[in-house]
Amino acid sequence: MKKVSFSKLKKIYENSLKIRILEETISREYKKNKMRCPTHLSIGQEIVAASVGILSKKEDYFISYHRSHAHYLSKGGDIIKFIHELHGLSTGCSKGIGGSMHLIDLKKNFYGSTAVVSSSIPIGVGLALSKQLSKEEGVVFIFIGDASIEEGVFFEALNFVILKNLPVIFVCENNSFSVYTHLSKRQPRGRKIYKLVESFGIKSFFANQSETIKMINTINKVISFSKFSKKPAFIEIKNFRYLEHCGPNYDDNLNYRNNREISFWKKNDAVFILEKYLVKLDKTFNHKKFKDSFIKFVNRIFRKIYMNNKPNKINLKNFVYKKT
Repeated sequence: MKKVSFSKLKKIYENSLKIRILEETISREYKKNKMRCPTHLSIGQEIVAASVGILSKKEDYFISYHRSHAHYLSKGGDIIKFIHELHGLSTGCSKGIGGSMHLIDLKKNFYGSTAVVSSSIPIGVGLALSKQLSKEEGVVFIFIGDASIEEGVFFEALNFVILKNLPVIFVCENNSFSVYTHLSKRQPRGRKIYKLVESFGIKSFFANQSETIKMINTINKVISFSKFSKKPAFIEIKNFRYLEHCGPNYDDNLNYRNNREISFWKKNDAVFILEKYLVKLDKTFNHKKFKDSFIKFVNRIFRKIYMNNKPNKINLKNFVYKKT
């Protein structure tokens, strides 16, 4: 199988950078108390979603979980509607009533995210069954975290996917923690998630985000396998979130993650590794103009919201002061 091309690697980098800039801005602006929804940021993990977004096809579906920003954006979700949603505006992608954990953009084949662990999995399986019965092209990417492997619904869904040979690719982002509890406290010593899943009879793969280029090529391999074999697949990707489980801050002071682990992942930041690799392949590669332009674009959206963040008179009349 061919390695991922320079042009696609560049797009993956640009998408990763966009997501990081957006989420770093959200982290900064969140403290102004204008965004009233809980938010799970994926800073440090964004390259997984960015890679799947570029390497998948338009007709493929995405279904996500509570840490969904990167998946929504990687599938081409509207950035302005996304930011509006976080601010509870009716112009948001979920009409301002879903918030950070309930994003959706059906026009882009992003079929939503849900807050309860593993609750989106059967929705993704249902979408895959619908594709199969209607003979539609494409696969359904079901994004999950490592904690999903500890829920019964995952194994029920996995069994059904294998039984019916559904067009599903499970993408498990293993950041090792279910909130504050490490995987080693939740699973028997030595158990590998992808090996456990493989024992059910589904082709399973593993990649480590710190080996960034290898990880991207492995994701491409998984997608190629599923598309050509017409069989479901599973991939576990080891990665790391920089910020707290839920919220805009660092929580290293809680000491549930050791300093050596934090230092390792920041030293092996996937976005920077990919950037260096692109520069090595093409000395003229320069992301500064792209980065500066996108930062200005994002800042403009936030400024505009704060300038116009007043209740609409019609909405006040119809919803707040409506006579019953």
